[in-house]
Amino acid sequence: MPRLRPIEVFTAPRAKGPVAMTPKNPYVATVAMLFAAVSWGSLFLVGKPVLSRLDPIWFTAVRYLLAAVGMTLLVVLFGQRPWAKLRAHWATLTGYGVLGYGFFGVLVLEGLKLSLPSHGAVLMATMPMTTILLRWLLDGHRPGWNVAGAAVLALSGVVLVSGVLGRTDGPPHMLLGDALTLLGTVGWVLYTRGAAKVPELSPLEYTGLTALAALPWQLLFAVGATVIGGIAAPTWQDLAPVGPHLLYIAAVPTVAAVVAFNFGVRQLGASHGTLFLNGVPVSALLMSVALGQHPAMQEWIGAALVIAALTLSTRTPAPARPVAAASTTRQDSVKTPTMGEAAVRCPAT
Repeated sequence: MPRLRPIEVFTAPRAKGPVAMTPKNPYVATVAMLFAAVSWGSLFLVGKPVLSRLDPIWFTAVRYLLAAVGMTLLVVLFGQRPWAKLRAHWATLTGYGVLGYGFFGVLVLEGLKLSLPSHGAVLMATMPMTTILLRWLLDGHRPGWNVAGAAVLALSGVVLVSGVLGRTDGPPHMLLGDALTLLGTVGWVLYTRGAAKVPELSPLEYTGLTALAALPWQLLFAVGATVIGGIAAPTWQDLAPVGPHLLYIAAVPTVAAVVAFNFGVRQLGASHGTLFLNGVPVSALLMSVALGQHPAMQEWIGAALVIAALTLSTRTPAPARPVAAASTTRQDSVKTPTMGEAAVRCPAT
């Protein structure tokens, strides 16, 4: 009689530690994304009165000084060994943080000071297109014809909104302000590309740690510019009337919208998340109408062209990437964010 072999039972390896699973809820994610878009649109309207009392350099420094409290709580509660990661990547996080929060923040506020809030919101919505063009210039990834057509649409919309075609009823330096805002958005796009340099950081960790790393340099720059007489330091008389504005900007567009946007992108995906950037210029234009301002017809047409361009670019299928060979090393298991994922990082943080 043949001898029976024992039956080998194979079981799946048990995961180490608790598995954090977030059930997908598209309705909650959609509300979160709309909240983020409206919050970023309100930033330009709420921030405009502050610029009459604070220089953009001090505005940026105070804004992120207040937001640092919320940023610190977020990375402590939801990050994994954030301070060890900050020490390990201090130079990289500082460089990209200064580029994103300092360069971007100051230039966008300088542009807002000279132009209109609705213009700033529309120009912010061009950042995904700028990402695609910079990827072409810096990485050699040539976009398809659909993306090129979307870029032409976006540029046409920016031209209409900025008033290059002859609008004369805006602020005297409106065109210069729009140019500064557009230049500032390039700084933010370069900042989002920096996320690929530290793939072991989550989106929340990259957002929070770069902000914290850049904060001392923002304060030092503001103090230095004040010492040499370039700008005036804010006084209590300057800060008191706009205190609620600053607290709102630090708490809602800078921190709460970041959390909502990251949650929405994780639930809906990067490509769908990008589409919600359309809501930033729309919400800014609608809120400006509610406040008694009446955008010109060419501004509405320009905003529509930018939205159409963004929608077209995000619906364009990405080229297929070769599948890398499987590897058993632990280092290969770290996922590097793609440019599509990096492009939808919070544009108004």
